[in-house]
Amino acid sequence: MKLALGKLPPELLRKYVLTMTGAKSKELVLSPRVGLDFGVVKLRSGFLIVSSDPVTGIAKNVGRHAVVVSANDVATSGNRASFMQSVILLPESVDERTVKELTSKMADAAKQLGITIVGGHTEVTPGLERPIVMTTAFALARSFVSAGGAKAGDTLMMTKSAGIEGTAILAEEAARRGASPTTVRRASRFFDRMSVVDDAEGAFETGFIHAMHDCTEGGVLGAVYEMGVASRIGIEVDEGKIPVASETRAVCAVLGVDPLKLIGSGALLVAVEGGKEEVVKSALYPLGISVTSIGKFRAGEGTLIHEKGGRTTLIRDSPTDELWRVERTAHLVST
Repeated sequence: MKLALGKLPPELLRKYVLTMTGAKSKELVLSPRVGLDFGVVKLRSGFLIVSSDPVTGIAKNVGRHAVVVSANDVATSGNRASFMQSVILLPESVDERTVKELTSKMADAAKQLGITIVGGHTEVTPGLERPIVMTTAFALARSFVSAGGAKAGDTLMMTKSAGIEGTAILAEEAARRGASPTTVRRASRFFDRMSVVDDAEGAFETGFIHAMHDCTEGGVLGAVYEMGVASRIGIEVDEGKIPVASETRAVCAVLGVDPLKLIGSGALLVAVEGGKEEVVKSALYPLGISVTSIGKFRAGEGTLIHEKGGRTTLIRDSPTDELWRVERTAHLVST
Protein backbone atom coordinates (compact mmCIF):
# COMPACT_ATOMS: atom_id res chain seq x y z
CA MET A 1 0.00 0.00 0.00
CA LYS A 2 1.40 3.37 -1.03
CA LEU A 3 1.20 5.88 1.78
CA ALA A 4 -0.01 9.45 1.40
CA LEU A 5 2.26 12.39 2.13
CA GLY A 6 2.24 13.67 5.69
CA LYS A 7 1.69 11.96 9.01
CA LEU A 8 1.24 8.20 9.10
CA PRO A 9 -2.40 7.11 9.57
CA PRO A 10 -3.25 6.43 13.23
CA GLU A 11 -3.68 2.69 12.68
CA LEU A 12 -0.14 2.40 11.29
CA LEU A 13 1.26 4.57 14.07
CA ARG A 14 -0.33 2.30 16.66
CA LYS A 15 0.83 -0.87 14.88
CA TYR A 16 4.40 0.00 13.94
CA VAL A 17 5.54 3.09 15.87
CA LEU A 18 3.86 3.83 19.18
CA THR A 19 4.48 0.35 20.63
CA MET A 20 8.14 0.24 19.55
CA THR A 21 9.54 2.06 22.57
CA GLY A 22 12.47 -0.08 23.65
CA ALA A 23 13.18 -0.64 27.33
CA LYS A 24 10.46 -0.01 29.88
CA SER A 25 10.91 2.81 32.39
CA LYS A 26 8.93 3.58 35.50
CA GLU A 27 9.98 7.21 35.09
CA LEU A 28 7.97 7.53 31.86
CA VAL A 29 4.84 9.43 32.90
CA LEU A 30 3.30 10.20 29.51
CA SER A 31 4.01 7.61 26.82
CA PRO A 32 3.54 7.96 23.03
CA ARG A 33 -0.06 8.14 21.84
CA VAL A 34 -1.91 9.48 18.81
CA GLY A 35 -2.59 13.19 19.23
CA LEU A 36 -0.08 13.88 21.99
CA ASP A 37 2.48 16.63 21.42
CA PHE A 38 5.23 15.50 23.80
CA GLY A 39 6.49 12.88 26.22
CA VAL A 40 6.99 13.33 29.97
CA VAL A 41 9.67 11.83 32.20
CA LYS A 42 9.47 11.99 36.02
CA LEU A 43 12.50 13.56 37.67
CA ARG A 44 13.40 13.66 41.35
CA SER A 45 11.74 17.04 41.49
CA GLY A 46 9.21 17.77 38.77
CA PHE A 47 9.07 16.59 35.17
CA LEU A 48 11.04 16.71 31.93
CA ILE A 49 8.86 17.59 28.92
CA VAL A 50 10.33 16.46 25.57
CA SER A 51 9.09 16.97 22.00
CA SER A 52 10.59 16.48 18.53
CA ASP A 53 9.42 17.86 15.21
CA PRO A 54 10.79 18.09 11.66
CA VAL A 55 10.30 20.80 9.07
CA THR A 56 9.99 19.06 5.70
CA GLY A 57 7.51 20.91 3.51
CA ILE A 58 9.32 24.20 2.93
CA ALA A 59 12.78 25.63 2.25
CA LYS A 60 12.41 29.31 3.12
CA ASN A 61 12.47 30.27 6.81
CA VAL A 62 13.13 26.63 7.68
CA GLY A 63 15.47 27.58 10.54
CA ARG A 64 12.93 29.72 12.36
CA HIS A 65 10.17 27.20 11.64
CA ALA A 66 12.16 24.38 13.18
CA VAL A 67 12.61 26.21 16.47
CA VAL A 68 9.04 27.46 16.70
CA VAL A 69 7.27 24.16 15.97
CA SER A 70 9.05 22.21 18.71
CA ALA A 71 8.71 25.10 21.15
CA ASN A 72 4.99 25.11 20.35
CA ASP A 73 4.62 21.41 21.09
CA VAL A 74 6.27 21.77 24.49
CA ALA A 75 4.22 24.90 25.18
CA THR A 76 0.99 22.88 24.94
CA SER A 77 2.04 21.37 28.27
CA GLY A 78 1.71 24.83 29.83
CA ASN A 79 5.49 25.24 30.06
CA ARG A 80 8.16 27.06 28.06
CA ALA A 81 10.98 25.11 26.44
CA SER A 82 14.39 25.99 27.88
CA PHE A 83 16.72 23.82 25.79
CA MET A 84 16.83 22.42 22.26
CA GLN A 85 18.83 20.01 20.09
CA SER A 86 18.83 20.16 16.28
CA VAL A 87 19.59 17.85 13.37
CA ILE A 88 20.22 19.71 10.11
CA LEU A 89 20.31 17.72 6.86
CA LEU A 90 21.46 19.74 3.86
CA PRO A 91 21.21 18.97 0.12
CA GLU A 92 24.37 18.61 -1.95
CA SER A 93 23.55 21.90 -3.70
CA VAL A 94 23.88 23.87 -0.44
CA ASP A 95 26.32 26.77 -0.15
CA GLU A 96 27.87 28.52 2.82
CA ARG A 97 25.46 31.45 2.62
CA THR A 98 22.47 29.11 2.99
CA VAL A 99 23.99 27.42 6.03
CA LYS A 100 24.68 30.77 7.67
CA GLU A 101 21.16 32.05 6.98
CA LEU A 102 19.52 28.87 8.29
CA THR A 103 21.48 28.65 11.53
CA SER A 104 21.33 32.38 12.25
CA LYS A 105 17.54 32.30 11.95
CA MET A 106 17.44 29.33 14.30
CA ALA A 107 19.57 31.22 16.81
CA ASP A 108 17.44 34.36 16.56
CA ALA A 109 14.19 32.44 17.06
CA ALA A 110 15.62 30.51 19.99
CA LYS A 111 16.84 33.70 21.65
CA GLN A 112 13.41 35.32 21.26
CA LEU A 113 11.78 32.33 22.96
CA GLY A 114 14.38 32.04 25.73
CA ILE A 115 15.72 28.72 24.42
CA THR A 116 19.35 27.58 24.53
CA ILE A 117 20.47 25.29 21.69
CA VAL A 118 22.71 22.75 23.43
CA GLY A 119 23.88 20.60 20.52
CA GLY A 120 22.89 18.44 17.58
CA HIS A 121 24.22 17.25 14.23
CA THR A 122 24.66 18.89 10.82
CA GLU A 123 25.59 17.22 7.53
CA VAL A 124 25.26 17.34 3.74
CA THR A 125 23.05 14.42 2.74
CA PRO A 126 22.56 12.84 -0.71
CA GLY A 127 19.08 12.62 -2.22
CA LEU A 128 17.62 15.80 -0.72
CA GLU A 129 15.96 18.60 -2.68
CA ARG A 130 15.92 21.04 0.23
CA PRO A 131 17.14 21.34 3.81
CA ILE A 132 15.39 19.23 6.42
CA VAL A 133 15.68 20.39 10.02
CA MET A 134 14.57 18.41 13.05
CA THR A 135 14.51 19.84 16.55
CA THR A 136 13.94 18.38 19.99
CA ALA A 137 12.80 20.77 22.71
CA PHE A 138 13.06 20.26 26.47
CA ALA A 139 11.30 21.91 29.41
CA LEU A 140 11.62 21.41 33.15
CA ALA A 141 8.16 21.55 34.71
CA ARG A 142 6.38 21.24 38.04
CA SER A 143 2.99 20.52 36.44
CA PHE A 144 1.54 20.07 32.97
CA VAL A 145 -1.49 19.31 30.84
CA SER A 146 -1.57 17.38 27.56
CA ALA A 147 -3.89 16.97 24.58
CA GLY A 148 -5.31 13.94 26.37
CA GLY A 149 -6.91 15.63 29.37
CA ALA A 150 -10.16 17.07 28.01
CA LYS A 151 -13.36 16.29 29.95
CA ALA A 152 -17.01 16.08 29.01
CA GLY A 153 -18.56 19.52 29.48
CA ASP A 154 -15.36 21.40 28.63
CA THR A 155 -15.55 24.17 26.04
CA LEU A 156 -13.27 23.91 23.01
CA MET A 157 -11.60 27.27 22.47
CA MET A 158 -9.18 28.29 19.73
CA THR A 159 -6.66 31.12 19.66
CA LYS A 160 -6.05 33.36 16.64
CA SER A 161 -7.27 31.83 13.36
CA ALA A 162 -7.07 28.82 11.05
CA GLY A 163 -4.30 28.05 8.58
CA ILE A 164 -1.77 30.60 9.85
CA GLU A 165 1.39 28.74 8.85
CA GLY A 166 -0.05 27.57 5.55
CA THR A 167 -1.14 31.09 4.66
CA ALA A 168 2.45 32.31 4.97
CA ILE A 169 3.92 29.35 3.09
CA LEU A 170 1.44 29.62 0.20
CA ALA A 171 1.62 33.40 -0.19
CA GLU A 172 4.13 33.29 -3.05
CA GLU A 173 2.23 30.60 -4.93
CA ALA A 174 -0.96 32.63 -4.48
CA ALA A 175 0.86 35.61 -6.01
CA ARG A 176 1.77 33.52 -9.06
CA ARG A 177 -1.90 32.60 -9.44
CA GLY A 178 -3.22 36.14 -9.27
CA ALA A 179 -3.65 37.10 -5.62
CA SER A 180 -3.39 40.83 -5.03
CA PRO A 181 -0.03 42.29 -3.91
CA THR A 182 -1.66 43.53 -0.71
CA THR A 183 -2.97 40.06 0.14
CA VAL A 184 0.39 38.46 -0.60
CA ARG A 185 2.31 41.01 1.47
CA ARG A 186 0.02 40.62 4.47
CA ALA A 187 -0.12 36.83 4.15
CA SER A 188 3.68 36.60 4.11
CA ARG A 189 3.75 38.29 7.52
CA PHE A 190 1.79 35.40 9.04
CA PHE A 191 5.14 33.72 9.74
CA ASP A 192 5.34 36.11 12.70
CA ARG A 193 2.10 34.66 14.15
CA MET A 194 3.29 31.04 14.32
CA SER A 195 4.27 30.82 17.99
CA VAL A 196 1.71 29.62 20.53
CA VAL A 197 4.08 29.89 23.49
CA ASP A 198 2.38 33.00 24.91
CA ASP A 199 -1.07 31.60 24.08
CA ALA A 200 -0.43 28.39 25.99
CA GLU A 201 1.32 29.99 28.95
CA GLY A 202 -1.39 32.63 29.37
CA ALA A 203 -4.19 30.08 29.20
CA PHE A 204 -2.50 27.55 31.48
CA GLU A 205 -1.91 30.12 34.20
CA THR A 206 -5.69 30.59 34.63
CA GLY A 207 -5.88 27.15 36.25
CA PHE A 208 -8.98 26.21 34.23
CA ILE A 209 -7.29 24.36 31.35
CA HIS A 210 -7.66 20.58 31.05
CA ALA A 211 -5.94 20.05 27.68
CA MET A 212 -4.15 21.91 24.89
CA HIS A 213 -3.11 21.00 21.34
CA ASP A 214 -1.60 23.10 18.57
CA CYS A 215 -2.96 23.13 15.03
CA THR A 216 -0.19 21.74 12.85
CA GLU A 217 -0.42 19.30 9.95
CA GLY A 218 -4.03 18.67 8.96
CA GLY A 219 -5.09 22.11 10.16
CA VAL A 220 -7.85 22.83 12.65
CA LEU A 221 -9.86 19.76 11.68
CA GLY A 222 -6.84 17.51 12.06
CA ALA A 223 -6.01 19.00 15.45
CA VAL A 224 -9.60 18.64 16.69
CA TYR A 225 -9.65 15.01 15.60
CA GLU A 226 -6.33 14.29 17.32
CA MET A 227 -7.45 15.99 20.52
CA GLY A 228 -10.57 13.81 20.62
CA VAL A 229 -8.53 10.65 20.07
CA ALA A 230 -5.93 11.64 22.67
CA SER A 231 -8.61 12.44 25.26
CA ARG A 232 -10.77 9.47 24.27
CA ILE A 233 -13.77 11.77 24.19
CA GLY A 234 -16.35 13.15 21.78
CA ILE A 235 -16.19 16.65 20.34
CA GLU A 236 -18.77 18.77 18.54
CA VAL A 237 -17.50 21.73 16.54
CA ASP A 238 -19.47 24.56 14.95
CA GLU A 239 -17.67 25.18 11.65
CA GLY A 240 -19.12 28.67 11.36
CA LYS A 241 -17.42 29.73 14.60
CA ILE A 242 -13.89 28.77 13.51
CA PRO A 243 -12.07 32.07 12.86
CA VAL A 244 -10.43 32.42 9.44
CA ALA A 245 -8.46 35.59 8.65
CA SER A 246 -9.34 37.50 5.48
CA GLU A 247 -5.80 36.95 4.14
CA THR A 248 -6.18 33.20 4.65
CA ARG A 249 -9.54 33.18 2.87
CA ALA A 250 -8.05 35.10 -0.05
CA VAL A 251 -5.00 32.84 -0.42
CA CYS A 252 -7.10 29.69 -0.09
CA ALA A 253 -9.68 30.94 -2.61
CA VAL A 254 -7.01 31.53 -5.26
CA LEU A 255 -5.48 28.09 -4.71
CA GLY A 256 -8.70 26.13 -4.16
CA VAL A 257 -7.64 25.18 -0.64
CA ASP A 258 -9.77 24.40 2.44
CA PRO A 259 -8.41 26.67 5.23
CA LEU A 260 -9.63 24.27 7.92
CA LYS A 261 -7.35 21.52 6.57
CA LEU A 262 -4.33 23.78 6.08
CA ILE A 263 -1.29 23.51 8.35
CA GLY A 264 -1.99 25.94 11.14
CA SER A 265 0.92 26.46 13.54
CA GLY A 266 0.09 29.62 15.45
CA ALA A 267 -3.39 28.53 16.51
CA LEU A 268 -3.93 26.67 19.78
CA LEU A 269 -6.86 24.46 20.78
CA VAL A 270 -7.74 24.63 24.47
CA ALA A 271 -10.12 22.53 26.56
CA VAL A 272 -11.52 24.99 29.10
CA GLU A 273 -13.60 24.11 32.14
CA GLY A 274 -17.21 24.92 31.32
CA GLY A 275 -18.20 28.40 32.47
CA LYS A 276 -14.62 29.70 32.61
CA GLU A 277 -14.38 30.90 29.01
CA GLU A 278 -14.35 34.59 29.95
CA VAL A 279 -11.51 34.00 32.40
CA VAL A 280 -9.38 32.65 29.57
CA LYS A 281 -10.37 35.51 27.27
CA SER A 282 -9.44 38.02 29.95
CA ALA A 283 -6.06 36.36 30.46
CA LEU A 284 -5.16 36.42 26.76
CA TYR A 285 -6.59 39.83 25.86
CA PRO A 286 -3.69 41.83 27.42
CA LEU A 287 -1.30 39.69 25.34
CA GLY A 288 -3.07 40.71 22.15
CA ILE A 289 -4.26 37.15 21.56
CA SER A 290 -7.82 36.51 20.41
CA VAL A 291 -9.60 33.35 21.53
CA THR A 292 -12.92 31.96 20.30
CA SER A 293 -15.28 29.24 21.57
CA ILE A 294 -15.77 26.82 18.66
CA GLY A 295 -17.25 23.69 20.23
CA LYS A 296 -17.89 21.39 23.18
CA PHE A 297 -16.48 18.16 24.53
CA ARG A 298 -19.05 15.45 25.24
CA ALA A 299 -19.21 11.94 26.63
CA GLY A 300 -18.53 9.17 24.14
CA GLU A 301 -16.25 9.29 21.13
CA GLY A 302 -16.18 10.77 17.64
CA THR A 303 -15.62 14.26 16.26
CA LEU A 304 -18.70 15.89 14.75
CA ILE A 305 -18.49 19.00 12.58
CA HIS A 306 -21.68 21.03 12.27
CA GLU A 307 -21.16 22.60 8.85
CA LYS A 308 -22.42 26.01 7.79
CA GLY A 309 -24.99 24.49 5.44
CA GLY A 310 -26.65 22.55 8.24
CA ARG A 311 -25.10 19.16 7.56
CA THR A 312 -23.24 17.30 10.31
CA THR A 313 -20.12 15.33 9.36
CA LEU A 314 -18.22 12.73 11.37
CA ILE A 315 -14.44 13.07 11.02
CA ARG A 316 -13.02 9.55 10.85
CA ASP A 317 -9.36 10.46 10.44
CA SER A 318 -6.99 13.40 10.40
CA PRO A 319 -7.18 14.88 6.88
CA THR A 320 -4.19 15.05 4.56
CA ASP A 321 -2.88 18.59 4.78
CA GLU A 322 -3.79 20.87 1.89
CA LEU A 323 -0.17 22.05 1.69
CA TRP A 324 0.92 18.67 0.33
CA ARG A 325 -1.77 18.77 -2.35
CA VAL A 326 -0.70 22.22 -3.53
CA GLU A 327 2.96 21.26 -3.42
CA ARG A 328 2.40 18.52 -5.98
CA THR A 329 1.67 21.16 -8.63
CA ALA A 330 3.59 24.17 -7.32
CA HIS A 331 7.24 25.06 -6.84
CA LEU A 332 7.08 25.88 -3.14
CA VAL A 333 10.56 24.65 -2.40
CA SER A 334 12.62 27.14 -4.38
CA THR A 335 15.37 28.82 -2.37
